[in-house]
Amino acid sequence: MTTGTTQVTKAAGARAAETGQLAVDVRGLRKRYGPVTAVDGIDLAVPHGEVFGILGPNGAGKSTTVEILQGHRTRDGGEVSVLGADPATAGRDWRARVGIVWQDESAPAELTVRETVSHFARYYPHPRSPADVLDLVGLQEKADSRIKALSGGQRRRLDVALGIIGDPNLLLLDEPTTGFDPAARRQFWDVIRALADEGTTVVLTTHYLQEAEALADRIAVIARGRVVAEGEPAALRREYGGEAVVEWTEPDGGPRDLRTTTPTRTVAELMSRFDGEIPGLRISRPSLEDVYLRLTGQEDGPKSEEDER
Repeated sequence: MTTGTTQVTKAAGARAAETGQLAVDVRGLRKRYGPVTAVDGIDLAVPHGEVFGILGPNGAGKSTTVEILQGHRTRDGGEVSVLGADPATAGRDWRARVGIVWQDESAPAELTVRETVSHFARYYPHPRSPADVLDLVGLQEKADSRIKALSGGQRRRLDVALGIIGDPNLLLLDEPTTGFDPAARRQFWDVIRALADEGTTVVLTTHYLQEAEALADRIAVIARGRVVAEGEPAALRREYGGEAVVEWTEPDGGPRDLRTTTPTRTVAELMSRFDGEIPGLRISRPSLEDVYLRLTGQEDGPKSEEDER
């Protein structure tokens, strides 16, 4: 499926990674809308080939940050380098190396899927094969269907196809699976994993914690325009997750539970008291969702916020 041109393009990205150049390098990014500070000094560093997730509630500044990375929104302060160039001034060659999937996107309804992807391929100097792209996103059987006949999930796959037809080094995804059913969302994850395996750098924003944990090598949690935590999902759970809960049943039938930072030690102590299996044993460790709610101040439930800019 990968053409010779694709191999050359990806090899160039690999050489950049070897020299230590970051795919995305953001320092002190700021953006205001009148009296509202949407982005308040964000720093991000995304190496080539990484899948990087950005999490945050509505109004946190996620979409504004991604739009600045795309070059579709100006910034008020800070330094931004994407694939070695400033998005605010980068030219056509740079744009051909960056794929974008917007939150809300829709191609002309009367065209077929094949016509649309083939048409967009002409905008790029070294596009991928339209047939290969349709196969990758699972639309090969819908190639001759008109876009207006597609389901919502199929249209979203088409959006992804248009985002990758130019064979980008970097793919920016803003809430890519909004409106997907669980099966369609997992199929989409397979597409992102396949792109990552090819060496494509991916930056995505999402509201789905399971999605971030399934796809992202590292995650930045943004709240009130600032990065409040960053790291691998497992590392974030360890650092910010708090205590585990060990539950068991005593011989008299009474349920017991204990919050502890050393659940293995607790289980060992219980084993010394019970002859054989520990009745009703269950260990619940903090999830990424627990971490997210704690970091964004929503442990008592989501708070209403202004629509995200």
